[in-house]
Amino acid sequence: MRSRSANRSGIVIRRRVTPAGDIIVTLLTPQGKVKAIARGGVRGALSSRLNLFHHVAIQLYQTPQADLATVQQTVLEGALPKLAEPERYAFAHLMAELADALFQEGEFSEQAFELFAGALRGISHQPDPEWVALVMSYKLLGLAGFVPQTGCCARCGAAAPIHPDPLGGQLLCRACASLPAYPPEGLDFLRNVVRRSVRANMDRPVPEEQRPALWRALERFVTVQVGNVQSWRQLVPAGAVSV
Repeated sequence: MRSRSANRSGIVIRRRVTPAGDIIVTLLTPQGKVKAIARGGVRGALSSRLNLFHHVAIQLYQTPQADLATVQQTVLEGALPKLAEPERYAFAHLMAELADALFQEGEFSEQAFELFAGALRGISHQPDPEWVALVMSYKLLGLAGFVPQTGCCARCGAAAPIHPDPLGGQLLCRACASLPAYPPEGLDFLRNVVRRSVRANMDRPVPEEQRPALWRALERFVTVQVGNVQSWRQLVPAGAVSV
């Protein structure tokens, strides 16, 4: 095989600095997820360009023997400075971790890239970043094929369940439930968030006092269906994952 180079444009969703001063980055691009290494990156201009959530154009070079492509050049195409604000950063980081867990390297998904980019823009610009993150997390899950079961009880299959499933993040009927039923707004959200458009969801925000239960459902559903998302408890409001 010949050595090959490629140009990609994507958003940095993971960044790790090695003891040798290299930067290992994962980007979500319209062509799929890409992992690459910028050798000696912390000592040059690449350090500031290859930051989390930056939209960059990169030139990659990879030999058949290398596990990772090497970043040769990087151009910053866009940044959202407000994502550094504490009340926004946690939600942006959660979206990046979900995207990293849901989509595989080399997997083509322009729709996933556009949805993720839209989520970051919403978290950056909207006055209610928590609601943006909650909606877009479920939309990303739906796009990846992970849709909570809401039409029937997750345990016995009974119709029209309305109670939280404390183990799987789905819905249970009254006979199987140990927790009170969801309020109408939260129940409507869980049943319809995936099928509704992003705009329709944003126009129907759930009251803040009902959101901790929705975050708990999301955490448990993701843990069971996808796997553990690192530092979950630091990425959502402190009360959202309390029992």
